[in-house]
Amino acid sequence: MINKQNLWFLTLFSLILVLSVYYITMPNDLLIASSSTETKEKAKKEDTSSDDEKTISEVDEADSLTALRVSLDEERDKEKEELKTTMTKEDATTDEKNNAYEQLKYLSVIEGEEEKLEKLIKEKHKLDSFVKIDNNTITVVAAKKKHDVTLANNIMRTIQGEYDTKKTITVKFEGN
Repeated sequence: MINKQNLWFLTLFSLILVLSVYYITMPNDLLIASSSTETKEKAKKEDTSSDDEKTISEVDEADSLTALRVSLDEERDKEKEELKTTMTKEDATTDEKNNAYEQLKYLSVIEGEEEKLEKLIKEKHKLDSFVKIDNNTITVVAAKKKHDVTLANNIMRTIQGEYDTKKTITVKFEGN
């Protein structure tokens, strides 16, 4: 029979393992965000020729996607912190701790799926995007000025092709 000390060890070890895999596979969005901000500042300092305006426009589109990612990351970090607090509470029941652990694993899986879908959209449609999965609803924000019904339909088909069950997929175009 497993005693409490062994159970805690296995639980924490599993959590560390899941978080390690998450951080190893995490995209370099933070580095991209800081470099795009620097690019934007440099572009604003230069003369406003047509090339500079194009650079600023591209950076603005990337910034809006980055802002969405940061907002989602902050929301999920808060949720993860609450779950970790639940897991470490001494007065929490075993079921509460197990549910918190399962929810942490679920969040990690969802983040991986979102990243995979963003890469898939980038590869197939040559388009930067932001993907948010919430239960059976998938929201895609694509960095493009012009709203294109055909492209939106193709993106929805691409995403639905990754799943066996029917998903509700929303595609929005955002650009300056």
